[in-house]
Amino acid sequence: MSVVLLLTNAPGPSAESFPSLGLLTHTVRVAPLEASALLDAPPVDVIVVDGRRELVIARGLCRLLRTTGLTTPLLALVTEGGLAAVSADWGVDDVVLDTAGPAEVEARLRLAIGRVAAAGGTAEAGVIRSGDLSVDETTYSAKLRGRPLELTFKEFELLKYLAQHPGRVFTRAQLLQEVWGYDYYGGTRTVDVHVRRLRAKLGPEHEAMIGTVRHVGYKFVAPPISPLPDTANRLDRDDIRTPERV
Repeated sequence: MSVVLLLTNAPGPSAESFPSLGLLTHTVRVAPLEASALLDAPPVDVIVVDGRRELVIARGLCRLLRTTGLTTPLLALVTEGGLAAVSADWGVDDVVLDTAGPAEVEARLRLAIGRVAAAGGTAEAGVIRSGDLSVDETTYSAKLRGRPLELTFKEFELLKYLAQHPGRVFTRAQLLQEVWGYDYYGGTRTVDVHVRRLRAKLGPEHEAMIGTVRHVGYKFVAPPISPLPDTANRLDRDDIRTPERV
């Protein structure tokens, strides 16, 4: 059973706004059709954006979510008439028609979640991998391109928490609560200080992993995997011999 977040302006619970989804056994959370709804939302397995009534708003929201580095599977819910407006620039993983039955909706959810999980590769127990970064929860250590990062306990906890939720934006208050705990009485300035130190240790080339969302907070930007040098496969011109004529 998965957790599905339905972003919609349709009134009522999921069983009324999208009956086929409400008939499934998944946990469905309903939130307004706006990006701010994700700020306080707990982690989910898949996001469904409702474009049946407001196609333009749904398209803009899907594009915005993708620019934040969102890695959660993203599906667009549209009418048959709105299907023609959906294109690759929406950034969605799949499209669901509002006339689809429960079996089809279930299949599309399962396939979207499965594709994203497969793209993430095989996970090791207790190890979070994202591009060239690896965070080992069992040894409280982190490596970047194989180089150990000398992190304090709170720096490690902050990096680990952000890396566990790539693309999701957290306010300073949320990070203070999740990383420092409910009983911490310091101000949110503590978060800024630790982010600055963490970026310094990641280095200029990788400091963008900890992204700033102005007037909101911070997010983890999943880095690409650096290509391996191709010197082993590169042929030197001097090694290429022109066959001699007999």
